[in-house]
Parts: sequence; structure tokens; C-alpha cells
Amino acid sequence: MIISLVIENMVKELGHDVVGKATSGEEAIRLASEQSPDLVLMDIRLKGDMDGIEAVTEIKQQISTAVIYLTGNSDRVNYERAKETEFIDLITKPFTISDLTRSLELV
Repeated sequence: MIISLVIENMVKELGHDVVGKATSGEEAIRLASEQSPDLVLMDIRLKGDMDGIEAVTEIKQQISTAVIYLTGNSDRVNYERAKETEFIDLITKPFTISDLTRSLELV
């Protein structure tokens, strides 16, 4: 949760609103469906049975939104899976506010 707060503060510092935070794929799907955000920052590793890539696949079936993935492990398998969701960028942790700024500029 500490990392989540740091990311939330970075996003707010860059002038964007945070409409929700989720720790599981199911929660992320519910929040995205309710809030219809312009952008989803999605960690690939989530609590529960569903990972972030699976959650984004479900989210994109419900709403049109841009996606930036966050990951602590930029392995080829997850990258190939993520490509199928037409994401904007993939940021490897740890990252800086400059990394996040660069990614947000792509949206």
C-alpha cells in the first residue's frame, strides 16, 4: 500500500486525478466499470487469482481506456501477453516521476 500511495502522489503531482485504487483484478474491473477512467495504471502482479493483464483484458471489454502497466519484472512472456491489450507503455519498477511523466505524455 505504501507504493500505491507514492504512485498516487506522483500522479496527483503531475496534475491528474486518481479515481480509485484496487489491489485485486476483480476490484480493478469493478472500479474501472464504475468510474470509466481515461487511463488505467495497472500493476501486472495483483493479489488473488487474476493478474493485471487479465484484469485489463476484462476492463477493455467494458470500456475504452488507455493503459500503462507497472511491473517489477519485465520478462518476455508477460510483455507478449500485455501486447495483446494494446497498452501505451510498460514501466519497470522502481521508477521515477520522470519515467511516469514520459509515459503519461504518450497518452
